[in-house]
Amino acid sequence: MTIYLPIAELPVAMFALFALGAAVGFVSGMFGVGGGFLMTPLLIFIGVPPAVAVASVSTHMAASSFSGALSYFRKGMVDISLSGVLLTGGLAGTVAGVAVFTLLRALGQVDLVIGISYVTLLSTLGLLMLSESLRAIARTRAGQPPLVRRPGTRAWFLRMPLKVRFRRSRIYVSLIPVVGLGFIIGFLGALLGIGGGFLLVPALIYMLRVPTQTAIGTSLVLTLVTMSMATVLQATVNGTVDAVLALILMVGGTMGAQFGARAGQGMKAEHLRLLLGLLVLGVGLRVGYDLVRTPGDIYAVTVQEQRATQHQPEGRP
Repeated sequence: MTIYLPIAELPVAMFALFALGAAVGFVSGMFGVGGGFLMTPLLIFIGVPPAVAVASVSTHMAASSFSGALSYFRKGMVDISLSGVLLTGGLAGTVAGVAVFTLLRALGQVDLVIGISYVTLLSTLGLLMLSESLRAIARTRAGQPPLVRRPGTRAWFLRMPLKVRFRRSRIYVSLIPVVGLGFIIGFLGALLGIGGGFLLVPALIYMLRVPTQTAIGTSLVLTLVTMSMATVLQATVNGTVDAVLALILMVGGTMGAQFGARAGQGMKAEHLRLLLGLLVLGVGLRVGYDLVRTPGDIYAVTVQEQRATQHQPEGRP
């Protein structure tokens, strides 16, 4: 059954769009990454304008993150205090991201910025996660004990003031880098249509040394709140949220996230990181390919409003 998306101005197959939302919701619940880094490029691939894709995906991520966060909360894998500190910076970053998005859209550069940003972030992060997870798996197969790494005395954030102990995550760090990390995630989420989990989860694991499952659950809480706020701001400020598209993605994403969260909790941490690294790298390479390949339609035609006073013959009103 084909339906018409009013804001995107595009006819799509409803069941295919529902299946797309369910698949990305599964990934969201499994890895705690919000799914926006995958959903936004996929929507752009099928013809949805980037501005509409970024804004509408925020709703899908909020719904799927709620479902996944609830599952992790029931398992006791969410650090509430750490989530609260991250949200302090995340909400401020969301407001700043929507403001920059509005400015870039007015300048006509939002599509280019989104594409380049996706290639840079996804390719770099995917390679780093893939390399680390392969080393961890090799150590496990060799019978060596896993590396238990905690921030050392030379870590820069340990020398900053306002230190707080987060008992659930078993860390003792300054509030300043945690708030800053939340701001970056909120900013990127609003600007690029990503929940930020694919950045936040590795940062919590490798920088703050939060346990993998707790990092995923905490990331889902931050994604839920920041993406809900981004949806409201994008709808009221830019008017780019397609309600029909968002509803279909929301229903599919909520259902898929429940199954993904259960699958993720039963897997080893190093295997989770390996799969996430491969997924992030693959999407980054695909976005990069679309930026450099020759488009099917080389020429584009735009209709501009002609000024009434331009090129008028003399003697005519």
